[in-house]
Amino acid sequence: MSNNLRKYPVKGAGLGLRRSMMDEELVPEQVDFLEVAPENWIGVGGRYGRWLRQYTERFPFVIHGLSLSIGSPAPLDEALVLSIKAFMREHDIRCYSEHLSYCSDHGHLYDLLPIPFTGEAVHYVAGRIRRVQDLLEQRIAMENVSYYAAPGQEMSELEFLNAVLEEADCDLLLDVNNIYVNSVNHRYDPVEFLCGLPADRIRYAHVAGHFDEADDLKVDTHAAPVIDPVWQLLRRAYRQFGPIPTLLERDFNIPPLAELYSEVARIRDIQAMASNPSPMGSLREMHIGR
Repeated sequence: MSNNLRKYPVKGAGLGLRRSMMDEELVPEQVDFLEVAPENWIGVGGRYGRWLRQYTERFPFVIHGLSLSIGSPAPLDEALVLSIKAFMREHDIRCYSEHLSYCSDHGHLYDLLPIPFTGEAVHYVAGRIRRVQDLLEQRIAMENVSYYAAPGQEMSELEFLNAVLEEADCDLLLDVNNIYVNSVNHRYDPVEFLCGLPADRIRYAHVAGHFDEADDLKVDTHAAPVIDPVWQLLRRAYRQFGPIPTLLERDFNIPPLAELYSEVARIRDIQAMASNPSPMGSLREMHIGR
């Protein structure tokens, strides 16, 4: 499907809104849309609730969940889904995304664990996603996640992801940093992975920083600036799919807004170059190193 024919819930370059930003003022001239984790805000009132409301009235918003635990063996938390549905209506949320992973069984594990890349898991997870979409009465987007082990693997990460998206008939939140991290940790070509994704299911994208544990081990932390190979992979994503809406994630070691604005501005610059490519653009593109 042509990029011009696809409709996205938001546009431009976004930023994850965090409570630590309360002492600084975000302005639409610097950021096109914002994202929060709904679990951190559902039922919150008082000063924090008023602060969130002033932003949801001024900015387009998307939400990125933390605890749906779509691959968990435990029953689906339908009460959470219904709470998210109400939150989306209250704040006019444009899109809800979650991680293609799990984080709970009989209790929350406070980490994102990999779902086995098996046909059985595809059917199980797709059924749960369809149930969530039925409850919400709208589609959701699942994020390709970072992982550090692949227990019981019967298919590749790309095959598993595409199979879930197809069987569940849901959308994709494209995390560019996770592709880079996984390509190093699991030794595959990030561009080949990127080009194998279904363009018509992408709703928006994430970029973030990570931690270099070793040359062959990267840890997805969202605690550092985005590195050059990830920026290069984002450029390649725009060549493949067009300048899709892209959000900067920063969850730890959050710097002053001026530093975050500079990374958001870089997203905008790359989007602008993708919208108006020069004849020499491909020659200037650096190799995506691993």
